[in-house]
Amino acid sequence: MTVSITDVAEATGVSASTVSRALRGRPGVSEEMRARIVAAAAELGYTASRSASSLASGRTYTIGVVVPYVGRWFFGTVLDSAEKVFSAAGYDVLLYNLGSPEARKRFFTNLPIRKRVDAVLSLLIPDPEEAAALRSLDVPLATTVGGARPGFTVVGIDDRGGAESAVRHLVNLGHRRIGMISGASEPLHWTTPLDRRQGYLDVLADAGIEPDPALEADGGYTVEGGERAMTELLALRHPPTAVFAQSDEMAMGALRALRRHRLRVPEDVSVVGFDDHELSEVVGLTTVAQPVAAQGREAARLLLAWLDGPDAGPPPPVEMPIRFVLRETTAPPHTGRQR
Repeated sequence: MTVSITDVAEATGVSASTVSRALRGRPGVSEEMRARIVAAAAELGYTASRSASSLASGRTYTIGVVVPYVGRWFFGTVLDSAEKVFSAAGYDVLLYNLGSPEARKRFFTNLPIRKRVDAVLSLLIPDPEEAAALRSLDVPLATTVGGARPGFTVVGIDDRGGAESAVRHLVNLGHRRIGMISGASEPLHWTTPLDRRQGYLDVLADAGIEPDPALEADGGYTVEGGERAMTELLALRHPPTAVFAQSDEMAMGALRALRRHRLRVPEDVSVVGFDDHELSEVVGLTTVAQPVAAQGREAARLLLAWLDGPDAGPPPPVEMPIRFVLRETTAPPHTGRQR
């Protein structure tokens, strides 16, 4: 049985025109109501009819999504939430997974997305040449990673500020030897590792703590990488009493390494993550929470709004709120281990 826009309107208690504005990202609908309508449309399986307007508008009713690692939690969550908004508005998603340098080079050389999409959501950070290639498509562009860049609307968070809150918590507990598990910025041109590292260094400087390069280890933003990095830190002559992991997945790997070395958390070593992964509460991880799914929804909404008002240009950047979440993996250091 076909679900109509009237069914969505009845389910949410608003008019059909309000549903239409909400699903197309148009103004005049509160964010709370828009979220309710998108959720109801997804639950009912409603998709907007495109046949009446596709010929007149010249649109493909397809959104291109470019992602470096579709299997990673962050990217998968953003993609899932954005796709629901696109689908409810009658758009399909054309996905390009560019997880290797070869795939990335081939994509930006050939641009197979040209003339096949109405807009692009990029979940990777393009270098200047890649950004220019995307702008040459002459379609709305959005991203949820990295800072502002010409021709894109950006939905993101304050990575540096989030890292500062995590490391400051450890300093306030009395830790002086604080390690960091991070991820390299190359070859994907990520600014996130750099911004979060700078937040770490800023707090150490404010606290009068001399940074020790030996206390930084690369975890590659994976659980396995976090476990390897934590093992490296534990092998130091003077291991850290606390660790800031730039992602919850790396923090979970660190917890596994500590358990394997029969060290207690937080009695022996404190651990703070970043993201508020869906499993973070299960393991009691203290972390910095960011609204990952909400970033995907907002980026999708802004792209649809831009499509409906192309002359206005890209919407201004949106910074989503973050918050520090205190759980069970942090505590003051033991007197004998404080350095």
